[in-house]
Amino acid sequence: MSGNRCAQFIRTVEDRQRSQEQKGRRSQARLMSKRGRKVAAAFVATSVLVLPMACGASSSHIAPAVMSVQGGGIVACHQAVDETQARTMDTLRWSLGFGLGIGLRAAAPNPLMVLALASTIVATGALVGDHVDWEQLITEHPGIIDFLVGMAPGLISSVPGAPMVGDVPGAADLLGDWYEDGTFTTTAPDVNGTGNNIDTSDGSMTVPPRGFGDLISGLDYRNGEANQGKPDEIDVRVITTPDGTKVYVADIPGTKEMNIPGGQFSPFLNDMGTSVHVLGGDTTARQHAIGRALELAGAGASDPVMLVGHSQGGMVAAQAAHDTTGGVFPYNVTHVVALGSPIGNTDIPPGVQVLALENAHDIVPHLDASDNPDRPNHTTVTFDSQFGSIGQNHAIGSAYLPAAEALDRSTDGSVRAFRDSANVFFNGESVESRVYELNRVR
Repeated sequence: MSGNRCAQFIRTVEDRQRSQEQKGRRSQARLMSKRGRKVAAAFVATSVLVLPMACGASSSHIAPAVMSVQGGGIVACHQAVDETQARTMDTLRWSLGFGLGIGLRAAAPNPLMVLALASTIVATGALVGDHVDWEQLITEHPGIIDFLVGMAPGLISSVPGAPMVGDVPGAADLLGDWYEDGTFTTTAPDVNGTGNNIDTSDGSMTVPPRGFGDLISGLDYRNGEANQGKPDEIDVRVITTPDGTKVYVADIPGTKEMNIPGGQFSPFLNDMGTSVHVLGGDTTARQHAIGRALELAGAGASDPVMLVGHSQGGMVAAQAAHDTTGGVFPYNVTHVVALGSPIGNTDIPPGVQVLALENAHDIVPHLDASDNPDRPNHTTVTFDSQFGSIGQNHAIGSAYLPAAEALDRSTDGSVRAFRDSANVFFNGESVESRVYELNRVR
């Protein structure tokens, strides 16, 4: 039984990228013959050794992937190395999770083994518990999260009667069954007693953005307005350009409701349920509600749209960009800016330019156990901002806003190319910021 389930995963890892391209969804586990397993294992092992050397790297050190339009053959070769390494790491994490599950099942009927394991855990905790700042440790080494999350699919698959789960999106999809996504309403509230939904309370809402700092300042303001226990709140900045055309920037804050799986129905679209669903590759009610907000703000099918999101907001933005290809999200999304968002598994069309900002000490971007893809339309900027706090390392105001302001001074070619491609959003004559409340309904 265990051999067959491990065999299924090997095939899942091998087919993962092809399945994502075909369906834009998580890979599906399939059975594989003994001969096929040997071929796959040999392919992975050989690729890890041969591809780095073919790209000019030694077997002990693989050069990082580059994002350049020059030397296309070399870039493609390094991408192949990265993809092979990622598949190999996925296999290792899955196998460790599966092995852990099998070991726990074997130990469960034996009281002595359980006692020995418990004693070891207690002794280890007593030895290091008072001497280790666990929050500091995990923010200094966020790769720990990649490893633990990456083990989850194998651990789930080891449970008798459980479905075969090949990757993290598959595990999230399974967990999503415990969260009701429902449907949505999008309404335009009366802002500050003005009789309309136009927000003029902050400069970021009344002055057209001129760069990354201005852009993220607006998201930071909206994030502060969207408090826990209140309806989900976003805004759409309607920017009028010098020639009179309009472009649209949607500011999408992150998760506010930390509800548990299987709990009561949540009317808040910015809850953990949406995070789990979108991590599993689902089109969520929150995404549909944001689409309705764009419609109410006046966005047409051909008008340029930029989606700017933090944490879950960036995840929903990336999924919406993915869904433009099939018409599920019927807008002309040209740019996505994601802050601290786990979007490495989301397949975004090549016509959408993506800028992902990630704090090297923020654990949230690691919740998909996947690096962002190295593609011409996907720029990932990693910066170093360590407060020793999971919350502060992930917050817009303390970590991501200063990084965005610094990005305005960057001379990096990829950053400048993104900025140039988004110039229409940074060259407005006026802006009107419209606020929308999003709710989940049955």
